Amino acid sequence: MVNLKKIQENEELDKAKRRSRRAFIVYSALVCSLTMGAATCFAAGNPITVINNLSTFIFSLIRAIGLILLGFGIVQVGLSLKSHDPSQRANGFLTLAGGVIITFAKEILNTIVG
Repeated sequence: MVNLKKIQENEELDKAKRRSRRAFIVYSALVCSLTMGAATCFAAGNPITVINNLSTFIFSLIRAIGLILLGFGIVQVGLSLKSHDPSQRANGFLTLAGGVIITFAKEILNTIVG
């Protein structure tokens, strides 16, 4: 009797293993077919627009960094005025000037190039 129960349990486990293995094979086949059968897409329009979009994105990141430096420079100047520290004031004004230059880098380059 005990052996019969063990045999039935083993058969049920084997069925579950076969079902899970079959499900895994179906899933793998589905993933492979979706990966291999994916349609190739091409960028629409002129490739120069992609470069211009990338340039705009990079300059917006540079502008964000410049604004952060500008804010940090303002805070440094304010703290130096409060503590009467001339070296911190000089560093604050340098950071402030650098932040302004970095913030308006695209406009400065466009003015230089023409």
